[in-house]
Amino acid sequence: MQVLDRRLNPGGKNLENRQRFLRRAKAIVRQAVRHSSQSRDISDILEGGEISIPARGVDEPRFHHGPGGVRDEVLPGNKKFAEGDLLPRSGEDGGGSGQDGGGADGEDAFRFILTREEFLDLFLDDLELPDLAKRRLAEVEHEGIRRAGYAVSGSPVNIAIGRTMRHAMGRRIALHRPSPQSVALLEGKLADCADPEGRAALQSEIAALESRMRRIPYIDPIDIRYRRFENVPKAVAQAAMFCLMDVSGSMSEHMKDLAKRFYMLLYIFLTKRYRHVEIVFIRHTDRAEEVDEQTFFHSPATGGTVVSSAFEAMRRIVELRYPPEDWNIYAAQASDGDNSYSDGELTAQLLRDHILPASQYFAYLEVGDADERGEGAASRSSLWGVYDSLRAGGLPLSMRKVTTRGEIFPVFRELFQRRQAGERVAS
Repeated sequence: MQVLDRRLNPGGKNLENRQRFLRRAKAIVRQAVRHSSQSRDISDILEGGEISIPARGVDEPRFHHGPGGVRDEVLPGNKKFAEGDLLPRSGEDGGGSGQDGGGADGEDAFRFILTREEFLDLFLDDLELPDLAKRRLAEVEHEGIRRAGYAVSGSPVNIAIGRTMRHAMGRRIALHRPSPQSVALLEGKLADCADPEGRAALQSEIAALESRMRRIPYIDPIDIRYRRFENVPKAVAQAAMFCLMDVSGSMSEHMKDLAKRFYMLLYIFLTKRYRHVEIVFIRHTDRAEEVDEQTFFHSPATGGTVVSSAFEAMRRIVELRYPPEDWNIYAAQASDGDNSYSDGELTAQLLRDHILPASQYFAYLEVGDADERGEGAASRSSLWGVYDSLRAGGLPLSMRKVTTRGEIFPVFRELFQRRQAGERVAS
């Protein structure tokens, strides 16, 4: 049972209460964050903001007085219920506030403001890059914490009880502190002694021992030792994510918007969760080019569609900068599924012989018009057919199709949710 302290909080206590609430209601708040993110712009995700959860999700256990014994009550004005009838819950018979911002009928909403960091932590919880396995050290390492012996000062939570008692025992032995057993032995002799002079001598000796015990405490402040920790460099795996986007003339503005939203989610995920993942942006029409972040997301382009040009550019960059024996290679491609008819064989060859063997994971997102539904339409595209045949061969390739903004976040979670070792994304 949890007992809540309702007294006025001292300065700085509100943060602790807030974190305790987030830990207790984490599952409910996380679900509300996922629901809220589906209708947000990507830029709004970075700013945190208000979310709504059912009021029942924030109930707190509390002590209260019970009725005690058997009590009969007469409620005046009752013309509807008789003895034994079941009373409806609040909200079932006109109570409550109807539909609320949390999306549940008949429930009051509890509105809660999340900071940017809190929103992103919940938004990215249980996401990770699959099969991050190659353990070569990155050039820049992050800090870890390890035990570093003991100190004579520190936080009370870090007191080393065993080491403290060892120092206290050594001090008591060195100073010849009397033990309680020796005092008890003399008190036993005193009880059996009938000689007045012997009793006086024993009483004097007992008093001296007790006085010495008071002067030499059982535990002294100089005995206390604290566990000490220090920051040390910690090995990290290095990875490179290739973002391949089709910007050809066959991509409508709606399709490009879906693709950019997917890549923005991916960019936020990588930069927030991993400090040492390098991101390579490649866009293509009938030719491919490596571009910077600003150009990738904002500069217009048009032209024909040759998908193999993007894979050829990726192959060259991998050979020059990211040798697969040292790097975890990932790729995420977004396209409408259109490709030059003569390019299909070369695209399949590059994927099969160069891209997929070097990659830990390859995610393909096919974007469609808003009036399309399901993956049945995707199976008719030329790229989908090529990729489906490669995936059937057991290569690390996952495929999804989206047609509306609301599908972006669920699909993104399916592609990058945390999985057990060896587990692949369900098709």
